[in-house]
Amino acid sequence: MPYALPAAHVLGLTLVLLSAAPTALAAEGWSVVPAAGGTAGGRPSVYAEGAPGTVLQDAVSVLNPGARPLTVRLRGADADDTADGGFTVRERPAGAGAWIAFAGHADGRRTAVRELSVRVPARTRADVPFTIGVPAGAAPGDRPGAIVASGGGRTSAVRVQLRVAGPALPALTVEHVRVGGRRISYELVNRGTTVLAPRLAVHADGVFGTLLDRGPRALPVELPPGRRVTLHEPWTGPPPLDAADVRLTVTAEGGVRSTATASVRFVPWGPVAGAGAALVALLGALAAVRHRRRAGVRGRPGRRARDGGAGEQSGTEVESTGAVS
Repeated sequence: MPYALPAAHVLGLTLVLLSAAPTALAAEGWSVVPAAGGTAGGRPSVYAEGAPGTVLQDAVSVLNPGARPLTVRLRGADADDTADGGFTVRERPAGAGAWIAFAGHADGRRTAVRELSVRVPARTRADVPFTIGVPAGAAPGDRPGAIVASGGGRTSAVRVQLRVAGPALPALTVEHVRVGGRRISYELVNRGTTVLAPRLAVHADGVFGTLLDRGPRALPVELPPGRRVTLHEPWTGPPPLDAADVRLTVTAEGGVRSTATASVRFVPWGPVAGAGAALVALLGALAAVRHRRRAGVRGRPGRRARDGGAGEQSGTEVESTGAVS
């Protein structure tokens, strides 16, 4: 369920004096966390769930335990989960990050803005409300996002775990397999409605047997719905001369399985180029011999003419005989 906020939080920024900031927090400087909203203890992240076409509300708190005022700029971002349980943010939001908005002002009127600057006085906490407007045509599934805060020479973020209500449907495809430069390149596309952690198996057969046989292993990526990524698999010892069929098999939870293949020819172009040069030289020599033989054949009728024999005569050859004694 969406996190319920007090009316004051929904209307605008709330400032609360920090009477006694924790020592560790003071040493590290400012921080941004999910708003507590009157609950006991803090939340590790913001969780929201709603159907397409709904607007969800929540808030984050910017804590400034220092002795000076602080200006922090907030924005929404798409997020990618990492293998160690953390997350990274993307610079250009297209999913949950693009649906996050803050309460700003333009021309003296309140309006929704994608980025917001907040000035937090010393030893004060600022509660900043935001909304997540789920588009009417959004597909069901998980949409990882984040609230990113930048200020005081550093950046921090709060994870936003958004779930668009609807049936869970895992689907994944592997596409555009290419082999070259001692690596195998391919694309993974999450065509379902759930976040997937794919596993990859690689197999390659040559003319004389198996060249690669790598069992399934977890890839260092998690794909939210609709995400496409390009990955590379190293092939450090390809054969110098062979024809291979490469097969990639990708699996994930929920019975997801996809296979794609590619064919490649390995040719040692250095030796081939040398052999080609030798062949060209041999053909040139043969052509020169053939030309000399043809020139010799053309010269024989002229000699017969000087001896008085019948046959073809050229003007040059006739003039070279001189007067008959």
